[in-house]
Amino acid sequence: MEVANILGDLVVADYRVRTQIRENLEINYFRHENQPIAAQIAFQLAFCYRIGFGVKSDGSKCDMWLEKSNRQSDDFKIEKEVVRPTMWKKGRMSRVNGLMTVDIIHEYRIWGRNMLQEASAEYERDADDMAREFGDLHFIPLGLYSISGDLLDELGELAKSKALRMRFRDQMQRSDGVRLSYYIASIVDLAQSQNELGERQAAQELQEIVARYLERIYGVQTPETADIMNNLSSTYYYQGRWKEAEELCLFALKMKTRELGKEHPDTAVCMGNFAAIYTRQGRWKEAEELGVEFTEISKRVLGQEHPDTLRAIDNLAAIYRAQGQWFKGEELSVQSLEMRKRILGQEHPDTLFSMANHAAIYRDQRRWKEAEEVEIQVVEMRKRVLDPEYPNTLISQNNLANDSTSPDGPSLG
Repeated sequence: MEVANILGDLVVADYRVRTQIRENLEINYFRHENQPIAAQIAFQLAFCYRIGFGVKSDGSKCDMWLEKSNRQSDDFKIEKEVVRPTMWKKGRMSRVNGLMTVDIIHEYRIWGRNMLQEASAEYERDADDMAREFGDLHFIPLGLYSISGDLLDELGELAKSKALRMRFRDQMQRSDGVRLSYYIASIVDLAQSQNELGERQAAQELQEIVARYLERIYGVQTPETADIMNNLSSTYYYQGRWKEAEELCLFALKMKTRELGKEHPDTAVCMGNFAAIYTRQGRWKEAEELGVEFTEISKRVLGQEHPDTLRAIDNLAAIYRAQGQWFKGEELSVQSLEMRKRILGQEHPDTLFSMANHAAIYRDQRRWKEAEEVEIQVVEMRKRVLDPEYPNTLISQNNLANDSTSPDGPSLG
């Protein structure tokens, strides 16, 4: 197995896959130590220790395996030239932290906060080692840093994630040799961080830049443009610009439906966003119809416990709550909350989101004591787990202080 030939694909794989490949190479070396193939395996191991593939970069171990291979260090240059970017095929942009990594991130979420922390540290280590060997703006460290940013988001370390993404965006701006698709991906990632931190205007400006790039490169009618329009729609949503959000979301939904079909996860997310926009506009019947459809598609396509499905259930509960259908809203809210507690743990940001909305349902029913008990838990855990300045932490504190009936509200994918 030649590491260089598979390196591009494995950037978006579970970091433990890289570790297992390196360990298997070592096992195979000792199994075939007296055979001609041993020298080739030794060189692959030297390359692993040189670049930090599945193990921390280590110069002395690299030299040890290189000596066993009877090769020269100059051969590493040839090996690195074999590495090819597989993430952007046929000139079309496919974001590193989009569909290709969503299942990886979801698995880490299910395994809990400790696994998220371990994965985050490992991806950061991988990225730093690869950057030293290939350069900061090579597609491999860029891909690894992008996933690292997503993991930091999952851990609630939003400021750190933003700083990481801003650094690479700024580096790309100063570089003449970076492909436009990589630069666009860096802007999309940074806008994501800004949205998470509540910096809506800054996120909007970046998303509008990306939209113009994509229109110029690909034309308006592409899935890539639809992704950006949907993201921009989400920003308008959080700014209270319902009409603009609706127009862009409708554009994205029509395009996704035509290109990917109604049952595709991307299409379903657009549908859920559209339902949330209708909710904010008081268009209950339309919101409920879309919300029910989004929930059913998510259950069928992604499974009952996928984050998008749980988000769909929470949002449908919010729609029922807004219409005064307390029983339906509470039933769904309890369902989502219990699953998130079991899968993600009590202190995961998504669990806290469900708890905050559950408290709002209690408040609407004038069940003040139950609402206060839940809201106090949310405030304390958000302070402990997230940045105190994180927008949802501040919302929870405000709700508790003012006896507010406003939850976090429907969330957008």
